[in-house]
Amino acid sequence: FPEKPLTNLEDYGFIQSKPRGEYHANNQTMAKLLHKAIGLGKGSQANPEAYKAYQEHFEQSPVATLRDCLEYNSDRPPIDISEVEPADKIMARFCTGGMSLGAISRETHETIAIAMNRVGGKSNSGEGGEDPGRWLQLTDVDENGLSPSVPYLKGLRNGDIATSRIKQVASGRFGVTPEFAVNADQLEIKIAQGAKPGEGGQLPGGKVSPYIADLRRSKPGVPLISPPPHHDIYSIEDLAQLIHDLHQVNPYAKVSVKLVAEAGIGVVASGVAKANADIVQVSGHDGGTGASPISSIKHAGGPMEMGLAETHQVLVRNELRDRIIVRTDGGIRSGRDIMMGALLGADEYGFGTAAMIATGCIMARVCHTNNCPVGVATQREELRARFPGAPEDLVNYFHFVAEEVRADLAKLGYRSMDEIIGRADLLRQRQDLKLSKTAGLDLSYLTTYAGPCGLSSERIKQAAHSNGPQLDDEILADPEVMDAIKNDKTVKKSVGIVNVDRSALARVSGAIAKQHGNSGFLGSVQMQLQGSAGQSFACFNIQGMDVHLVGEANDYVGKSMSGGDISIVPPPNSSFQPETASLAGNTCLYGATGGRLFVNGRCGERFAVRNSMAEAVIEGAGDHCCEYMTGGTV
Repeated sequence: FPEKPLTNLEDYGFIQSKPRGEYHANNQTMAKLLHKAIGLGKGSQANPEAYKAYQEHFEQSPVATLRDCLEYNSDRPPIDISEVEPADKIMARFCTGGMSLGAISRETHETIAIAMNRVGGKSNSGEGGEDPGRWLQLTDVDENGLSPSVPYLKGLRNGDIATSRIKQVASGRFGVTPEFAVNADQLEIKIAQGAKPGEGGQLPGGKVSPYIADLRRSKPGVPLISPPPHHDIYSIEDLAQLIHDLHQVNPYAKVSVKLVAEAGIGVVASGVAKANADIVQVSGHDGGTGASPISSIKHAGGPMEMGLAETHQVLVRNELRDRIIVRTDGGIRSGRDIMMGALLGADEYGFGTAAMIATGCIMARVCHTNNCPVGVATQREELRARFPGAPEDLVNYFHFVAEEVRADLAKLGYRSMDEIIGRADLLRQRQDLKLSKTAGLDLSYLTTYAGPCGLSSERIKQAAHSNGPQLDDEILADPEVMDAIKNDKTVKKSVGIVNVDRSALARVSGAIAKQHGNSGFLGSVQMQLQGSAGQSFACFNIQGMDVHLVGEANDYVGKSMSGGDISIVPPPNSSFQPETASLAGNTCLYGATGGRLFVNGRCGERFAVRNSMAEAVIEGAGDHCCEYMTGGTV
């Protein structure tokens, strides 16, 4: 080999896009074209011609994803675009990815949420909780689009609301409280994320400002890492229990489970459907991250197309497709990407990095350093002041994407998304590609029609799946209990409990949270229970709930509790010594943000993992006690 004098290390652009390096689909040219199209920084004046240039940019770009190797293969003649369903119906299927407040700035997070609410889509809180002030509509916006309530935002209108309709429950449980849960339209369980499956979410200490620390019940400057989800989700049964917990505390919210596109996802998705989830999300490896170290964002997960095709086909084969919505994300940037996702079987579509670019991101790739030059992914005040975005910029982007979808539907001869979802036979592998890497690639798996899958819009309209008759429903049917909750009174009730009564009292806490928030209830609901409680006893317990159990309880006692008292004692005249007996199972107080737990006996393993602010007195515990605690006392 000839010797080459090395004067400096070559940078091939594996992380940051370089002119002579590896091609990046999200690059500075693409960002500039999109900013011009949506009118970023220019009063949100949409420019359709510039959006055409944005589309042409991708048409002329190198093949970068599996969907780039596919083309349409319609069985119908084209129709006029006026016959295609309106853009509003298409945008209602749009979501944003789970980008946490902390990874990105308040300005970005709230701008994205307001825009999604304007177009009828759903934004996602990401992990880290949400400020309750965002759940109120703005009523004080002036003629310049500014509001004293949120002085850091611009381009506002009266009636805007910054709530995230999807609220995420990740393994760190940061900010997950009863009030947070009952104010969600959907609750998303994050098993993993496409950018780095197997690792929890990660927020460098520099990004944990006092505001972020307060929302997450932590301390400023302390790095926050969600544990891998193995602490509370050991198996599909544990996942089913968490789904049950969330349906219990908020019976009206649909529960979604976020999975990573990888081999075998179809079987897991079937288990998720059987576990009573309403939505399964397939995340491709193209998913970005606004906080992770560089070592976590390469060589992770599989392509969205493979995971989505497997999920849809396996669900159809197992006759489960009609009971669950399939959502996908991971590198969605255009209407063509939406069409590909639909043909492969997805009902809803998530935008992550592209939504951030539409708020002003310039792909500087320094998110993890807290030095974002345009204030999109930083917590530094002086950089956040540079944030250029407004909600209407994103609204313009989503309108452009929806119109692109409409144009493609018309070309294919179809009138609605309902008609094409799952129709993988309308795709074929491109024969005009001359890539040595892909010469032997067989994509017939992606173009295989799985069979009829029902109407997507009917699945989306379904109410949240029910847990069936519950002990909590009997308690809430008592007029004295409801009167006490409504009017801050004190009530005392005594009931029996058996081990099939799972997530007992969560719905009662949810009813209090819906009316009073986490700490506004001034009355007292005193529950005396006798027997053997099922899993997640008194999960989401709230201020004013005083729970006393004579007997024993299974795993997850006090999971995500935010206040109140829970006490567990053995039956009187028991033959054993309480301090040597186990009265509560594993993973008690997981993700607790307040309240007190007293157990006159021992608890199982992983006690108080991810406890934030709860206090506990117990006689002993198994392995891994108090791991990942950020506050509280044991």
